[in-house]
Order: sequence, then structure tokens, then C-alpha cells
Amino acid sequence: MGLFAIWFCDWTVGRAGKNQMFTQIAELPERPIALVLGTAKFTSEGRENWFYIPRMQAAAELYHAGKVRAVLVSGDNSRPEYDEPTQMKQDLIALGVPAEHISCDYAGFSTLDSILRAGEVFQESRYVVISQEFHVRRALFLANHQGHDAVGLAVASPQGYWGRKMRLREILARVKAMADVHLWHTNPTYLGSLEVVAKRIG
Repeated sequence: MGLFAIWFCDWTVGRAGKNQMFTQIAELPERPIALVLGTAKFTSEGRENWFYIPRMQAAAELYHAGKVRAVLVSGDNSRPEYDEPTQMKQDLIALGVPAEHISCDYAGFSTLDSILRAGEVFQESRYVVISQEFHVRRALFLANHQGHDAVGLAVASPQGYWGRKMRLREILARVKAMADVHLWHTNPTYLGSLEVVAKRIG
């Protein structure tokens, strides 16, 4: 029964939003903002994180293509020396996205936090989620549960050892996602005051 429950969670979350996920920017419907899910730019060993760069590049390309009017970067800033959103913002600026059209969610400690805070704190329920395919599917599952009008852009994902390792972790993450919404009704780790995502005009 335990194995069946794990399989069921993986299958349910994996098929969520199957008609809402895209891999080509040209096919993606327009939304007011892009929600970029955070990760560290470098691993603990100091090497480049292969999950990071494709997300930043995709967010910049969406903005420059006019598919979104602003970018919300959501990540972990739970301690002073670790700040995912600021790093993400700096790299997006380097890719030509104006600073005034980038907002930071410093309390995106998890995918659930990022989705819930997008709606409750930043008052955005229509957005493009940017991450790797496995991650986008889980984010869309959570967004759909909140009634958000979200679509996803799946970017390149590492293959081989790192891809297999992340796939195993994702199975457990999907079990937790199901429990969060159906059993525990988990709230964001931190809410705080309302914020506004600045959008360009025209």
C-alpha cells in the first residue's frame, strides 16, 4: 500500500497541468509576470549549478519577447549569507532585464511558499512558472489547487547521474506536495505585508 501511495502521488502530480506546460517560448501564452523558482547559482562544492542558468536565460528571453511584462524571482534568503533572489536579480539585469521590472520574493523557501506567496503577498494569480520540467509540473499542481491561471515553461534539465538523482528526490517532493494540499493544508512559512510586482507599460 505504501508503494502504491507513492506511485499515485508521483503520477497525480506528474500529470497535473499537462496542457499548461510548454518548452517553446513562441508557443507560450502571454502572462503579466514570470515566476522564476529559485535555486543556488553554485553547488556546495563551488561548481556551477546546472539547474540555475537555464532558468535565468529563459526568464530574460520571455521578457525580451514580450511574453511577460515583469519577473518575480522567488527563493531562499533564510540567512544573511545565503540570498538566492538577489543573485537571480543581478543575473537577470546582466541579461538585459531592467531592475525596475524585477521583484524579489525573499521568503520562497519552498515551491509551495513561492506559489502561495505569489497569490497572497504579491497578488499575482496569472503567471508563467519557469523551472525544469519535473519542477514545473509540481508547481502547476500547487498553482491549480490555488485556482491560479498559471502556465509553465520547462527549461533544459541535467541528464545522467544528476538527472536521476533529482528524479528520485522529486518523487518524495510530490508525496509531500499531495500531503501539503490534501492532508495538512500547509500555509506559507512567512507571509508579511502585501507587495506589488512592478510591470512595464506598453
